[in-house]
Amino acid sequence: MVKDTPKIDILNIKGEKVDTVELDSKVFDGKVNKALLYQVINAYLANKRKGTHSTKTTGEVSGGGSKPWRQKGTGRARAGSSRSSIWRGGGVVFGPKPRDYSVNIPKKMKRLALKSSLNAKLKDDELLLLEELEAEEPRTKFFAAILKNLEIEKTKVLFILDGITENVKLSSRNIPDVSMVNSRDVTAYDVLNCKKVVITKSGLNEVVKRVKKK
Repeated sequence: MVKDTPKIDILNIKGEKVDTVELDSKVFDGKVNKALLYQVINAYLANKRKGTHSTKTTGEVSGGGSKPWRQKGTGRARAGSSRSSIWRGGGVVFGPKPRDYSVNIPKKMKRLALKSSLNAKLKDDELLLLEELEAEEPRTKFFAAILKNLEIEKTKVLFILDGITENVKLSSRNIPDVSMVNSRDVTAYDVLNCKKVVITKSGLNEVVKRVKKK
């Protein structure tokens, strides 16, 4: 049985349907590899960790050079240092030390994860295709109107553009829960870390080329 080629409506900034386009079936095949997404997203989050946390061990805490009291005859428990880990102000046992959390992600896995994330958004009807997105001047009101026309205001939105102009960037920066990413840099984490994804025609073409690249 031959599967129907997936289609999506093309909208303008007024939220009006201007055309319908067939999506590349090699990219939008409806398959969502959840195990792969889990692995890649965890790797992305691990790579964002700086690993600069540090605690001092007993040997690194200043002071405590002399024995607090004599070994016997005081009625108290024996103590060798006031910087023991069981004392207030003492060292930390098995505490965190600076380390590298980075995980290497093969390029093929990144591409397949991006493909799965886009299919997940399309399957859940959370992917919008925009004809183009340009701004003659930086105006927040202009961008807020676009969100309202697309019925995605008060929603966490990701815009995927093939080149982000300064006017578009400035128009959107004061609106909460709106982020933008270049189609050459978008990742599966970016796509899944939002409720709605808005992608321009040129941006979609660039993403499809990335996913199909061998």
